Amino acid sequence: MAEPILVTRPYLPPLSELLPKLEHIWETRWLSNCGPCHEELEARLRVFLGALNLSLVVNGMSALEAAIHVALGEEREPDGEIVTTPYSFAATAHAVKRSGMVPVFADVRPSDLNVNPERVEAAITPRTRAIVAVHCYGNPCDVEALEAIARRHRLKLIYDAAHAFGVTLRGRSLLAFGDFATLSFHATKCFNTFEGGAVACRAPEDRRRIERYRNFGIEDELIPDVGTNAKMNEFNAAVGLVQLDHFQEVRALRAEVDRHYREAFAEIAGIEPLASVPDAAPSHAYFPVLVGDDFPLTRDELVERLGADGVHARRYFHPLLSNLAPYRGLHSAAPENLPVANRAAERVICLPIYPDLSQADQQRVLDPIRAACALGGVRGAA
Repeated sequence: MAEPILVTRPYLPPLSELLPKLEHIWETRWLSNCGPCHEELEARLRVFLGALNLSLVVNGMSALEAAIHVALGEEREPDGEIVTTPYSFAATAHAVKRSGMVPVFADVRPSDLNVNPERVEAAITPRTRAIVAVHCYGNPCDVEALEAIARRHRLKLIYDAAHAFGVTLRGRSLLAFGDFATLSFHATKCFNTFEGGAVACRAPEDRRRIERYRNFGIEDELIPDVGTNAKMNEFNAAVGLVQLDHFQEVRALRAEVDRHYREAFAEIAGIEPLASVPDAAPSHAYFPVLVGDDFPLTRDELVERLGADGVHARRYFHPLLSNLAPYRGLHSAAPENLPVANRAAERVICLPIYPDLSQADQQRVLDPIRAACALGGVRGAA
């Protein structure tokens, strides 16, 4: 039996490049609290990502919680609302709920599966305090439209950019848009520190508040605010320093897999890769496709067919956030309010993509799809 092909496989740099940094950590015994590796990674990422006010944190969900905490301050209240997308990973809605606010779901656009600005504006009420939009699969949101809505209604605009490390739009980093933007450096991301994240913000004073929040609310031996322990440790920062040296190589290898898939699907009826956003330079973090009604298998049947051949595809995102137990009772979660998102959750799968996915394994991904298309058959009979 051939080795299974997973939907993602973390990139790891040569261990020989990491060992000197670990030896230095062992020598200094500086393990946390903004040590040398932490400070160097933070400084390098500010330059690399074009985000002057960037602060490292322990993971992507903590990054989003920190952004909401600092963005809203005293405006956080039990009946306050944050308009967001139902088409995302659970951390997006959980961060809103854990902040004490109520997530209000707005439908997405079929073109890119990002939140629809028109539906965002329609969801705003006197209780709305912020918008949390997700650059889904790393594809940029309609940043101009969302910015206009946020300013018109005097709302904070926060981007969950967990999928969007290194992505630019018209030459500008995606972290340059909105009041805050958050990143995840989880093991599955195209830039990983095993676990980690970051918050970028527009205002320098907000950066200072983020850094106070991540350190229990401490500032100059005083504790003027409630905070948490969200500091990145030296080991994760050391991994990040070595990973950053390889990121452009990793991006280029992912781009080759993306190109090969798109060429193949141009000749396969019924499977539609999600279109790239014009004027964006992607990181190719994911490869989502939509299974159409004219494909012989349903989406779930195709996932099973691939799995039988040792190919692990993922129904990402399924179920929708709005259909999860903590949220499905919300008025905004009703399926009739979110037809595009619900349809996408029934059709999308993410295919394996990672830097060392060989051409032979790419063919193993494509062969069952080609075979199903060639054989045809009755949907629902697989």
